[in-house]
Amino acid sequence: MSRNIIVTGAAGNLGSAVVEKFKREGYHVIALLHPGKEEEVEEADDCYEVDVTDEKSVAEFVKEYQLQYQDLDALALLVGGFAMGNIEKTNQADLEKMFTLNFFSAYHLVRGFLPFLKKQEKGTFLFVGSRPALQLEDAAGTLAYAMSKKMVISLAEIIATETQDTAIRSHVFVPSIIDTPQNREAMPKADFAKWVSPTDIAEAMHYAVNNSALRNMTFKLYGEA
Repeated sequence: MSRNIIVTGAAGNLGSAVVEKFKREGYHVIALLHPGKEEEVEEADDCYEVDVTDEKSVAEFVKEYQLQYQDLDALALLVGGFAMGNIEKTNQADLEKMFTLNFFSAYHLVRGFLPFLKKQEKGTFLFVGSRPALQLEDAAGTLAYAMSKKMVISLAEIIATETQDTAIRSHVFVPSIIDTPQNREAMPKADFAKWVSPTDIAEAMHYAVNNSALRNMTFKLYGEA
């Protein structure tokens, strides 16, 4: 039987690294791509265009998945976005944008697949948090981003409590600055060697999925930043 993993944001920097790692380790990788962007993920076994921020779109995919696949080992919930702004410069629209990208992109998948994981009595949710969501002294200048990621962390904790008597697990991965071309362009004078690489995060995710002794962990992947 195939070991299946769903990866959202699969065409992104982190998504590509996660797809490559799990594919290399023998998983059947199902990549979710943003509709209309003509994204490609060559390493993935199957690709679906799904707007993970849209409740109806996710519900349709959940139904399709249950028809096509027998089980699910893990969901890597990687879609997200970043925004600067303190409380004076952050309005409702800014909050809603970050909540949609960072929270609802995960929430819809969790809500859709939690009954499926409960039925099979196993499975792992892989969430992405942020350092400002854990260290609130760092959140002042990224208010909407930090609040949305705090909601993601809280969701992981709630699911962990609800499934504590099962083999379902919820892990949160908290990077500092991820070493991506976009971040290098935005911060050209930074010491990139101190940042955490997408490959390192992918390795941590694979380790967490395949170590049943780990339950509902928060992985702080800060590098030296």
